[in-house]
Amino acid sequence: MLKFLNSRAARIVTALLLAQAAILYSAVRPEFIPPSRPLEGMPTRLGSWNLAQTGVIEQEVLDVLKADDILNRDYCNSTNPDCTRTGVGLANLFVASFRSQRNGKAPHSPKNCLPGAGWVKISSGEIPIDVGRGTPISVNRYVVAYGSQRSLVLYWYQSRDRVVADEYKAKFWVIRDAIRLNRTDTALVRVVVPVVNRDEAQAQANATDLVKSFYSTLLTYLPS
Repeated sequence: MLKFLNSRAARIVTALLLAQAAILYSAVRPEFIPPSRPLEGMPTRLGSWNLAQTGVIEQEVLDVLKADDILNRDYCNSTNPDCTRTGVGLANLFVASFRSQRNGKAPHSPKNCLPGAGWVKISSGEIPIDVGRGTPISVNRYVVAYGSQRSLVLYWYQSRDRVVADEYKAKFWVIRDAIRLNRTDTALVRVVVPVVNRDEAQAQANATDLVKSFYSTLLTYLPS
């Protein structure tokens, strides 16, 4: 019995029950939808990173994501202006913002989406990043491969000043916010950097540098 209670299945069941309780509790009152600024207003220059191109997301993908606002950009490090051709100093910043998670809206975990697109997991874990706000944030570090290509992925769930890496903990906080604050807004923040010449250390250095460059600015575009 104790083994089951500590299992993944038990955690899923518990999360579902809590979600149902939160929905029933909050259904009697309209949800508070906090204001936010459009993500397209994010600067084209972030520290030493310059906008290289804006990604295009197909409508069928948008229909699946169901996000209220999306940012999808490639940035080049200023020391590698030709990064879109070489992959050196290239980083993709993707943000999917959800003003509410009722009616079936919720972030899609990269751990599920990337394998569905043909990427194979090489390794995963969490790393701390000092973003200059006191305590370092803890984010997911995910290395994936597609044929001979490798990419390093950093991602987390952002709700106000709260950073959550674990999907189950993110669900818990959504339920808690729904009960206490009558709001369920959140955002998935993801950075993808190609691993050039199998140099994961350099890829991670580039990814964390971009995170440090945009983190404080991004918070001004998400609900506070």
